Amino acid sequence: METAIAKLPDAFGVNVFSDAVMQNRLPQDVYQRFVEVRRGDAELTVSIADALAGAMKEWALEKGATHYCHWFQPMTGLTAEKHESFISPTADGKSVMEFSGKELIKGEPDASSFPSGGLRATFEARGYTAWDCTSSVFIKGRTMYIPCAFCSYTGMALDKKTPLLRSMDAISRQVVRVLRALGVKDVNKVTATLGPEQEYFLVDQHFFQKRLDLMLAGRTLFGAPSPRGQELEDHYFGTLHERIAAFMHEVNTELWKLGVSAKIQHNEVAPAQYELAPVFTSVNIATDHNQLTMETLQKVAQRHGFVCLLHEKPFVGVNGSGKHNNWSLMTDTGHNLLDPGQTPHDNMVFLIFLCAVIRAVDKYANVLRASVANTGNECRLGANEAPPTIISIFLGEQLTEIFEQLAAGGANSSKQSGPLRLGISTLPPLPKDSTDRNRTSPFAFTGNKFEFRMVGSSQSCAGPAFVINTIVADVLNEIAAELEQADDVRAAVQKILQKIATDHARIVFNGDNYCHEWVQEAARRGLPNIASTIDSIETLLEEENMKLFERNRVLSRTELEARTEILLENYIRTIHIEACTTLHMAKRQILPACVKYAGKLAAAIVSVQSAGGQADSQKKMLEKVCGLSDELHGAIDKLDEKVKGACNNKSTLEKARYSRQDIIPQMNAVRKASDELEMVVDADLWPLPTYAEMLFII
Repeated sequence: METAIAKLPDAFGVNVFSDAVMQNRLPQDVYQRFVEVRRGDAELTVSIADALAGAMKEWALEKGATHYCHWFQPMTGLTAEKHESFISPTADGKSVMEFSGKELIKGEPDASSFPSGGLRATFEARGYTAWDCTSSVFIKGRTMYIPCAFCSYTGMALDKKTPLLRSMDAISRQVVRVLRALGVKDVNKVTATLGPEQEYFLVDQHFFQKRLDLMLAGRTLFGAPSPRGQELEDHYFGTLHERIAAFMHEVNTELWKLGVSAKIQHNEVAPAQYELAPVFTSVNIATDHNQLTMETLQKVAQRHGFVCLLHEKPFVGVNGSGKHNNWSLMTDTGHNLLDPGQTPHDNMVFLIFLCAVIRAVDKYANVLRASVANTGNECRLGANEAPPTIISIFLGEQLTEIFEQLAAGGANSSKQSGPLRLGISTLPPLPKDSTDRNRTSPFAFTGNKFEFRMVGSSQSCAGPAFVINTIVADVLNEIAAELEQADDVRAAVQKILQKIATDHARIVFNGDNYCHEWVQEAARRGLPNIASTIDSIETLLEEENMKLFERNRVLSRTELEARTEILLENYIRTIHIEACTTLHMAKRQILPACVKYAGKLAAAIVSVQSAGGQADSQKKMLEKVCGLSDELHGAIDKLDEKVKGACNNKSTLEKARYSRQDIIPQMNAVRKASDELEMVVDADLWPLPTYAEMLFII
């Protein structure tokens, strides 16, 4: 054990073509040139690419790799990979192992076979993957993976990474402008950083294989509440079961080898729910790492006899799963621009960036809401366990007080906090933060970063991240323009801060976001509350929002329209799969079980009566089962009609609205009758594993 622990530092990143590996394998001049390329200070030449490719090939072969692939993130929300071997045949019938700079830089998957929102027709198949040299090449199994962006033959973004990289350029550009205007001259680049906390559920494979809804939809479409859920609040941070601990250990080991700095693991609030969190890194690398994390969780779970569920709401009645995106800004000189310091009231740089984020979130709340809009989050958000669909910001007592001082004309003090003394002689005084935390807030300041808690557990981090980058960059552009024209910069800063604090006070809320009173208060403040995924996605096509992405060079109008179409199509297809799965299970599993139980009750009535009894209790049970079965049968017929009626809608938007307004309510009607039947039908006849079994049997 000691030997294994001692080797852990050496194992970290062992399957990554890291900076240290490059320094050992590349000529010094090639390495230095590549560092400049990665910084964006130089172009990647053919000679440099060839040298890198040669070193990568030799390294990969030594690791046992036989193939390489361009690894990219299409609009499916998952990752994609096309594997090619290093082997090239020679004229004499033998073979050599080859890998060129050209093969490193570019690949050609079919663009028409991925969601494109109309950007590519079926017969227009050519697409390109382009190496993202800022994210490290790595090895899984026998393949070397090359992180890539994915675009169409016409240069349109078809993936999650391209707009993310563009947004990183946009925010870096605007932050540097603001810093220059403030007199900070030594910063040349700023990187948005991210630390995504990943929540997930684990269920035993034995149960999963008996649930068609989990297999096809990722969530339970049927299921009566367990007699015990999370009422006792005993699962959160509870002792790890040995089987879970073994699973987590292997997950960590796999991730560490890939350079993913998995740091924190624990039981989450709901039974069978867990969380993993990494150390922060650049938003681009963090997004790649989170994709690897989700994949690793699912792969390793199977080895331990589990299935990992990443759906936002796999079980009704207990907490759903999110992905808390902790976002900040780091300069190339190592300074976190959202670190308030000891006296934030006189930290001009911090206050400018804090207020820029506040203005961006308020001004573009609809865009931020749309970045987390999907079918899973529609089940989760606002369910009195997750942030509501109202965007607000938690600042805490200290920063709220400063924000109010700014509105009044200028901040001149900061609330300080001393040690926390527990009155126990054997315990030392604890350093106490100057403000509390708020786990109900959708967008909370948590010390030196903002935590965006609305992101769904199954979502790519890229979408929410590039939206935050873009909206903050847009506001910083306004601030930079004003500061660059100012004769007195400090006076201009004071004016900007006062205006933002005055105009955007409505977005700051430090209370309980779960309570009904907040919904009413938010409406009074004029804050949008968009519960519908369809309505939220539609806001992306508002003229102001299209211009936002255009002027920051993150997405063109055509690309944004295509993405909106893809999001709506995904919603339609997801609901269609869920509806068809509901019908399949109800018709072929649940209804037959109810009929069989009714037959047993009828036989019992005859048997009791033939023995001279009244069979009153059996009759009541039969009456209830038959009544609920009739209700279920009727709901199934109506859902069948609704599914068939979907083709009557012409536009994608009409189909999406029909899915939400007509199909989902009828799915719920089928579920309601079924869940009531689950509570009365003989447990030996019920065809599905119950919530109690799935959530509590490990």
